[in-house]
Amino acid sequence: MILAGDIGGTKTTLGIFESRQGEIVLKEEQSFPSRRYASFEAVLKEFLKDKKVKLGLAAFGVAGPVLNGRSETTNLPWVIDASQIVRQFEIPSVFLLNDLEAAAFGTLLLKKDEIKWLQTGEPDPDGPRAVIAAGTGLGESILFCEGGNFRTLASEGGHCDFAPRNPLEIRLLEYLWKRFGHASYERVLSGSGLFNLYSFLKESGDKESGHDGEPAWIRQRLEKEDPAAVISEVALKGENPLCVRALDLFVSIYGAEGGNLVLKTMATGGLYIGGGIASRILSRLMEGPFIQAFQDKGRFSAFMRRIPVGVILNEKAPLSGAAQFAFLKQ
Repeated sequence: MILAGDIGGTKTTLGIFESRQGEIVLKEEQSFPSRRYASFEAVLKEFLKDKKVKLGLAAFGVAGPVLNGRSETTNLPWVIDASQIVRQFEIPSVFLLNDLEAAAFGTLLLKKDEIKWLQTGEPDPDGPRAVIAAGTGLGESILFCEGGNFRTLASEGGHCDFAPRNPLEIRLLEYLWKRFGHASYERVLSGSGLFNLYSFLKESGDKESGHDGEPAWIRQRLEKEDPAAVISEVALKGENPLCVRALDLFVSIYGAEGGNLVLKTMATGGLYIGGGIASRILSRLMEGPFIQAFQDKGRFSAFMRRIPVGVILNEKAPLSGAAQFAFLKQ
């Protein structure tokens, strides 16, 4: 029996898997709002209470850097230590990996109807796969095969310097500098990042969005609800030009950074897009600006057209990926 977890800044999902004939099968799962708990151990204790199951392995995908089996989560005040979990919960083997590493292993388990291809390209089955996911933060990883075994490389690429591509984005960079000091891709490609784009366009009086300020009804919703969810919902319905412009800018920058990741890793096996935002704005991702920005790499544009690009539709992929990682460690 394998305990697996997908630990994010917004929610933490835990599941128990059983190994059957070389495959893993999900037996039970539960999600918890991360910020309601003082520690990951508190979440784990609640999940495991009253469960009479003998666990042999555990693996947890963590939204943050993992060093020597320990992680200080980026968007949560948690410190997670694999050795402490071994002692406290008496699980023989516990592994921590970056959440995007877990998502990368999850791509190995995807069924045909669990991915939507934005560009079919010319896939190299033996080539590396790049994974990018905008959610509470921005994660990036790569999966590759070495000696018949799949391995991943963790990354904190979401915190790399944001690179503008046109005059509007240059002004955006200056806006981010003034507001945050350091302008990373996560400042624009995340839930809070979408709100940053909206705020930038609103405050700069961007003429191309054709807006006359922020309507009172949107301001009221932004104050009471998740801003990213409001902006994307209003944009997809075409109810406000400022929201539409912010989402279009988000999608274009997302495609550009996805292309950057592919070039840096030579991910001829494809780019896989995860995270909660992608599935929510799937219709907009399919309309063209994402792929246009993805392909717009100068002399490497023809190369980029050969790379498969798909959106992961199965939100449990990181959870299953963490279990798969543990299974392969047996």
